[in-house]
Amino acid sequence: MKTEIRETKDGSTTLYVPELNEHYHSVNGALQESLHVFIQGGLAFALTYHHPIKLLEVGFGTGLNALLTLQHVINKPYQVVYEALEKFPVSVELVDQMRFDKFILNPELLEYLPQLHTAPWHEPVPVLPNFELRKIQNDLETYTLPTNYYNLIYFDAFAPEKQPELWTDEIFQKLYDALAEGGILVSYCAKGSFKRSLKNAGFAVQALPGPAGKREMTRAVK
Repeated sequence: MKTEIRETKDGSTTLYVPELNEHYHSVNGALQESLHVFIQGGLAFALTYHHPIKLLEVGFGTGLNALLTLQHVINKPYQVVYEALEKFPVSVELVDQMRFDKFILNPELLEYLPQLHTAPWHEPVPVLPNFELRKIQNDLETYTLPTNYYNLIYFDAFAPEKQPELWTDEIFQKLYDALAEGGILVSYCAKGSFKRSLKNAGFAVQALPGPAGKREMTRAVK
């Protein structure tokens, strides 16, 4: 898919897909959205209950969520196994043009960004002693997930109206089955149809205050 680099309101960059008229992150702030929804709403919450964390990201994209997850656990006694499903990988060249150094101000952290994108697909890569990455070039619809395995899911697919095939009852039943007991799913989305699908799958659903520009986000627990 053709993409264009766009700056968001907090100074961080994202990608825009003209074909879908859709951005990878919130135009109100890519960085603040990822920190609010996936790190604070997901990872920090999950770490109070689960050690180690087996994590699945639906949509690796620019690698921002993975980089911020790494930031949260670096030099800390947490162990994260990070798996990411991505059908359309973003090139290293394009990520370089996004100028992460303008909004990620930790030089040590930035050194890991190229490694996240150049890591071979379908192989576990020990990025840090306590952070293992495995990227899977496939789509959620056809990929077979393990059962009762993950502790945390970052559900970061394009919006329901842009990618409706990933927002069905069947998909959320599949994700529910892939989570271990007490496992957590977080998403920027707060649509009623999304929350109904989660409840139909068996999740306990909670609406939380959203990131800048959104009233709510969603956290669901198995």
